[in-house]
Amino acid sequence: MAPDLIADPETDPTATYAVDPALVRRLARRVVAAPRAEHHVSHTPMTGAPLASLPLSTREDVAVAVDAARAAQRAWSRTPMEVRERIMLRFHDLVLDRQVELLDVVQLESGKTRGQAFEEVADVALVARHYGRSAAAYLRPWRRAGLFPVLTQTTEHHHPRGVVGIVSPWNYPLSLAITDAIPAIMAGNAVVLRPDLQASLTALRVVQLLTEAGLPESVLQVVLGDGANVGQAVVDLADYVCFTGSTATGRSVAVSVAGRLAGYSLELGGKNAMYVADDADLDKAVAGAVRACFSSAGQLCISVERLIVHDSIADEFTTRFVEAVGAMTLGPALEFGTDMGSLVSQAQLDRVTAHVDDARAKGARVLTGGRARPDLGPFFHEPTVLTGVTAAMDVRDDETFGPVVSIYRVHSDDEAIRLANDTDYGLNASVWTRDVARGRRIGTAIAVGTVNVNEGYAAAWGSVAAPMGGMKQSGVGRRHGAEGILKYTESQNVTAQYLLPIAPSLGLSEEGYARVMTAALRTLKAVGRR
Repeated sequence: MAPDLIADPETDPTATYAVDPALVRRLARRVVAAPRAEHHVSHTPMTGAPLASLPLSTREDVAVAVDAARAAQRAWSRTPMEVRERIMLRFHDLVLDRQVELLDVVQLESGKTRGQAFEEVADVALVARHYGRSAAAYLRPWRRAGLFPVLTQTTEHHHPRGVVGIVSPWNYPLSLAITDAIPAIMAGNAVVLRPDLQASLTALRVVQLLTEAGLPESVLQVVLGDGANVGQAVVDLADYVCFTGSTATGRSVAVSVAGRLAGYSLELGGKNAMYVADDADLDKAVAGAVRACFSSAGQLCISVERLIVHDSIADEFTTRFVEAVGAMTLGPALEFGTDMGSLVSQAQLDRVTAHVDDARAKGARVLTGGRARPDLGPFFHEPTVLTGVTAAMDVRDDETFGPVVSIYRVHSDDEAIRLANDTDYGLNASVWTRDVARGRRIGTAIAVGTVNVNEGYAAAWGSVAAPMGGMKQSGVGRRHGAEGILKYTESQNVTAQYLLPIAPSLGLSEEGYARVMTAALRTLKAVGRR
């Protein structure tokens, strides 16, 4: 048996857990798993201490969860929208009211700082409020133009897909476990959620709050296990799949789901750029770059890994930025005030170390950082700034997903746009300039799903009425806004024809009917009919 698996949590030889085992047992009751299932013991990246022992689901358990969700969905889809709205707005309040305990568990599972964990609390509240108040408008039947004015009356309807499978990652254990589920549920679907094992405790805690807000338990089922077996079972059985993770895994998900003609959305990797133009406010740009590059220790799909700086201000910006990065505070404190926390695992630390070592060996300069900090915790790594990065280095084009950023100089906006677009990814970008109109022009020329002007990532991400997602190899589909809920529905066109059929009638021959239709089509164009 693997070292992180035990047969029974009550006989776990580990003496001390970072979370009260009694709380864990209460939360674990939500997991669809056999009574004597094997358990997984997770550890906090902050100190390496054991965190929680949770039951593992099997592929058969996933089938049970999907069947239960499908049975519950039929009743849930008939639940009045006003009831769904009240549940979601109560959930909004509970998330804010219980934020201290949520912040604790987010930090313990992810290693991020308390301030960065609060971003997740705020995000969940924003999404809950938005869909709690906007879902009815997004989903209501819409009158559309029919073939003939008055005679043809067309209505567009949106029906829930059924069971939505959500496979969420570890890096944002609160936000990504529940914010994709919220619009799916508001659209009348049931959900089977498979959070990453490192993020399971947070997911179970927020699911408990949603149940406390009034959501029937059977509408949101939770299964736990690895991606290859349990995650794949969700992908194989759900009516629609929402996946957030690496581009490589996303491709596999797309192949699996497309093979049975089901729908899917994917939010995948990024190699995001921030451009500091020659007229940027450097005080704000430096502070913004620190946030954009090192929030959640760089383990954020939309964080910045490439800093593109106009040559005329590059020396001053670089000096000030390196000084600010060098002054950042690191640590595992469960309190506000620390600038950067830990990486989540040895695998993430190894990847960061490999990128930095490869760049250094091939001639890049480390301006600050560049080393692990085991004195702070097992997976800490200093925020690192590189210059002189070339295409021969892995860090140039591969996503690091850690606290490493490379600085590149350009001489014009056009050169900055070309460099920002010189990547297979297209998730997020940031542009800093005092001329917001200029920033918008630059932003629209960068092939990414979201662009922030004078902010790193939070402005576009937090504007939840607008779509968020990736171009190129960064994903398919969008979350947030109308697209974020309509993707969980099947659209239907119901059209009623009045008085006259769409065929020869009133004694017209087929030739006469063709002449009348030709005249009608010309007239409709002439009067501006769409």
